[in-house]
Amino acid sequence: MHHPHTAPRSLDPHATAARSPVREVRHPNSVTAPPVHRGSMPALPWQGFWKSVARALTGRTPRVEGAEPAAPAQPWQAAAQRRRWTFVLLVLCSTVLASVLFAQVQPAYESAWLGWGQIALFALLSAWVVSGFMTGMMGFWVMLRGDKHSLSARSVAGHALSPDARTAIIMPICNEDVATVFAGLRATCESVAATGHGQTFDVFVLSDSYDSDIARAERAAWEDLRMALAANPQQPQVQVYYRLRKRRTHRKAGNVADFCRRWGKDYRYMVVLDADSVMSGDCIVSMAKLMEANPTAGIIQTATQAIGHVTLHARAQQFASRVTGRLFTLGMQFWQLGESHYWGHNAIIRVAPFMQHCALAPIPGKGGLAGGIMSHDFVEAALMRRAGYHVWLVADLVGSYEQQPPDLLAELQRDHRWCQGNLQNARLMAEPGIHPVHRSMFVTGAMAYLSAPLWLAFMTLGTALWVSGAPVLTDWHILPTELLALWAWTLSMLFLPRVLGVLAVFMRREQQQYGGGWSLLKSALLESMLALLQAPVRMLAHSLFVLVALTGIALDWKSPPREAQAVPWRHAMAQLAPMTGVIALLAAGIGAIDSGALLWLAPVGVPLALAIPMAVITSQIALGRSMRAQRFLLIPEEAWSPPVLRRAWRHAQRLAQPGHGLVPAAAMA
Repeated sequence: MHHPHTAPRSLDPHATAARSPVREVRHPNSVTAPPVHRGSMPALPWQGFWKSVARALTGRTPRVEGAEPAAPAQPWQAAAQRRRWTFVLLVLCSTVLASVLFAQVQPAYESAWLGWGQIALFALLSAWVVSGFMTGMMGFWVMLRGDKHSLSARSVAGHALSPDARTAIIMPICNEDVATVFAGLRATCESVAATGHGQTFDVFVLSDSYDSDIARAERAAWEDLRMALAANPQQPQVQVYYRLRKRRTHRKAGNVADFCRRWGKDYRYMVVLDADSVMSGDCIVSMAKLMEANPTAGIIQTATQAIGHVTLHARAQQFASRVTGRLFTLGMQFWQLGESHYWGHNAIIRVAPFMQHCALAPIPGKGGLAGGIMSHDFVEAALMRRAGYHVWLVADLVGSYEQQPPDLLAELQRDHRWCQGNLQNARLMAEPGIHPVHRSMFVTGAMAYLSAPLWLAFMTLGTALWVSGAPVLTDWHILPTELLALWAWTLSMLFLPRVLGVLAVFMRREQQQYGGGWSLLKSALLESMLALLQAPVRMLAHSLFVLVALTGIALDWKSPPREAQAVPWRHAMAQLAPMTGVIALLAAGIGAIDSGALLWLAPVGVPLALAIPMAVITSQIALGRSMRAQRFLLIPEEAWSPPVLRRAWRHAQRLAQPGHGLVPAAAMA
């Protein structure tokens, strides 16, 4: 609703956002939403890939309207250039060396085209693997030596937060598990209030739910939340609002844009949460302080830690994220610096430039890669940087949490959505004004899924060449030095980051937080084995997702399950039996031609044959709890849970009790 007496306010990002008098006189949390203070958020049409390329070649690249003038170069920008060139040279040199070794051990195929095709695929895939490896190595370097050019929460630890830094904490949801949403949100609100800065923040639950039962449960949970917060009058509380959108256009990005048009002018910053996000008040306040101290920062992204599920699959992912993922996060921070990632949640955004520059127009054309933008986060980061603002990944912002999918099938459901969105974003890589680092992110985002069919093509081509009678080495005692070096190089690329992640834990004397040194080593071995078993399943599934996206088959965009439930055998068979059947037929055909070839098929064939029982067993909650009790895959957040997580789990258990009318949240067990 619009209030006629609300005074107009400036869109200036540094202006003080005046609070509406209507919101002051009413009891906190007594209305579902504050008075509307409309602003504009225009979406500029895309130039298109080929038109952008033509304009770039002819020097007719248009200037971005309203972009900030180029600021004087900062010291970190020169460091970033050096690091990026070093990164590129290391990747190129390693790829060329590996490709030369591979070419030298190639037999003389009858078809030179097939041989060269295999070498080309190997070179492309090697560059992809090496880029990840080098990122991990840079992260290990940062973990040992630090990085004076990165943005750090420590730099603002002693700063005071200005009351003018009005910040909205928004949580876009759509048919989510209500207990998970409001348990985490209540814990976050209570943690923010405990910092003493509650009046600087307002919270908005932005619902796109179209299931009437879920919408009613959301409203009841919101009423419960505002009553709980109002019951503590001694401590200034955040205000919590709830808006159920009727015109559900453009998915999550449209939901956020609708908030910006209605209330964005009231706030200098906004913190975006996902439905399963939990954030500590100290983390959120530090994000706002970093924004205040760095006026050219447009987005600051936290390094989110996965936590919350107890299935074996989820706990393996949590462990990998904590031990190995930390290296990759620090590595990305090292070479990206102020042109970094935005992952769509657990981040803070400067509202005024976001409204002016980051509205998303649909991509013209037909098919699965046209229409409304699905994976909005990478695109919004690129547009924010194009407007003259920087995007930072801050790895030492502690207190930012999310959940992982509880089982393998839920993970693949999520990847199906991400695949189509990332491939769609690749169409924007030539848009004028996009920073080269963000162009590379569009490419790597697509390669995260295109690499699967490329690996499949590489393996299929190699098997076909071998079965067709091409000469091969069969005597293990006369393997050439080049082939041994190639195998050693490949294993190093794949496993050394995991080894260094474990080594870093020991070097920082953190092994007790993982259950002790022996538990850490056992957990690392278990996680690596699970990753090896699941890799072929992901490869085939991602290959299918790419095929679906490129052929234009419509995608039903649904949220992944937030609650953990054991995968039924029937469901696992329905989802995974086709790929198991295909590999069985392929093995039978190859075995009929040359039974010795089955040895080379085993690394892929055996995991695919075990895919169904693996998906079921790793989804068992009881197994995950049992392994946690035995200190397998233990992470610091489980060994000693932060207060905000303990609050979230306690609230989830209460909301899941009979009588609340909410969807159960077994995930928060």
